[in-house]
Amino acid sequence: MKYMLNLSSLLLFSENAKALSDFYGKILQKQPEWAQGDWTGYQIGSGSIAIGPHDKVHGKNSNPDRIIFNLDTDNVQEEFNRIKELGVEVIAEPYHPGEEPEMWIATFADVDGNYFQITTPWKADQ
Repeated sequence: MKYMLNLSSLLLFSENAKALSDFYGKILQKQPEWAQGDWTGYQIGSGSIAIGPHDKVHGKNSNPDRIIFNLDTDNVQEEFNRIKELGVEVIAEPYHPGEEPEMWIATFADVDGNYFQITTPWKADQ
C-alpha cells in the first residue's frame, strides 16, 4: 500500500524554548542540527523535532495526555535508566501494553510537562 502522507516533524512550542531545547539535547545526547533565532531542530531518525516560542503558549502543559510522542529504542530498560538518572520526571516505568510481550513502553514528562515515551520499535506485522 502506498501512503500519501509521511510524518516528518513535530513542533514543540514553549514559553522557554531554550530550556526545552536543552532538555531534549540531554535526552537525545546531541546538539541541535540547526538553530535560528529562538528556534532549534533535532533530527531523530527520518523525522525531526523543532522547538521554538509561541505567543499563545505559557507555562506548563495542563493536558499532557492529549499528545504523546514516542522515541524508539532497542533497549527500553537501559534508556529508561539513563533518562531517569538525568532527573527526568517518570510518569510510567517500563511496562508491556496489553497482550504485547515483545513491546515495552516507558513514559516521562519534559520540563514543560509534555509527555514523551520510549518504546521498542513498532513492527507493521505486530
